[in-house]
Amino acid sequence: MRILVTGGAGFIGSHLCERLINDGHLVTAIDNFSTGRASNLNSLEGSENFTLVEGSILDTEILTPLIKDTEYVFHLAAAVGVFNIVNNPLASLLTNIRGTENVLEAAHIAKTPVFLTSSSEVYGKKISDSLKESDDRILGSPVTLRWSYSEAKAIDESLAYAYFIEKQLETRIVRFFNTVGPRQLGAYGMVVPRFVKAALANEPITIYGDGNQTRCFAHVYDVVEAVIAIAFADNTIGKVINIGNNFEISINGLAKKIIDETGSKSEMVYVPYEEAYGDGFEDMERRVPNIELINQLVGWKPKRDLSAMISDISVEMRRGS
Repeated sequence: MRILVTGGAGFIGSHLCERLINDGHLVTAIDNFSTGRASNLNSLEGSENFTLVEGSILDTEILTPLIKDTEYVFHLAAAVGVFNIVNNPLASLLTNIRGTENVLEAAHIAKTPVFLTSSSEVYGKKISDSLKESDDRILGSPVTLRWSYSEAKAIDESLAYAYFIEKQLETRIVRFFNTVGPRQLGAYGMVVPRFVKAALANEPITIYGDGNQTRCFAHVYDVVEAVIAIAFADNTIGKVINIGNNFEISINGLAKKIIDETGSKSEMVYVPYEEAYGDGFEDMERRVPNIELINQLVGWKPKRDLSAMISDISVEMRRGS
């Protein structure tokens, strides 16, 4: 199958490209390298079945012909990372909303199925033991820029669902919860690689807020398995599906675990949210996915635990990748 992956040089996108090539598909990736890196795709260099295009999903002159020539689109391209969103809100909104609109319209014209990747950010400040796909959303003020990513991703989902309902475009929507693993950069506020990097250097591990906020982390290898299972199943068309690991840990607990498992001498230091992100910043106290639907539809459950994630990231960083 001829497949296009937007954001293909990114963290998750590059792992997905590798998997698709290994499964025998012909893959084209488009990326503007704003957060992705060509080096993420070094393993595919020289492959006759892989093409990397440097370009933006905002550029329809590049994007539309690529979609016209493909049989399936995985849409992962997005502005990501809390620091990036807060510091570049307008560019982030345009990429995440207008870019998705471009993908969906071109796919509709070409009658090409679209796999849209959204985020657990859409749940906002909602605190629950288990966030379900049908849950209501709770957000802060629209002028609190921290929530602009959540709003953009929700609009993306609504656009994709509207194309499915009104124009019969085959769409599937997934919400990624915190995903970690090799190739993830800590530069955009990604907590696990940032903590591991500090621990390996025996430098202070900086925790924003009091560290009592909790998260659930899934290994990128497990996430890609879920993506593949959902993408090619008939019973997932038109659905919104969570992808994540439901093992919950506090940020304090995460830091302590990384220090322990890397044998680090790092200390934990605390920085108020306002100092890190500016006045008015808000964070989610808790984010736990309900993964009953994905298990029901395609039988997927995460296999790798947090220790495996820390180990894989540590090995890569020690190699200097």
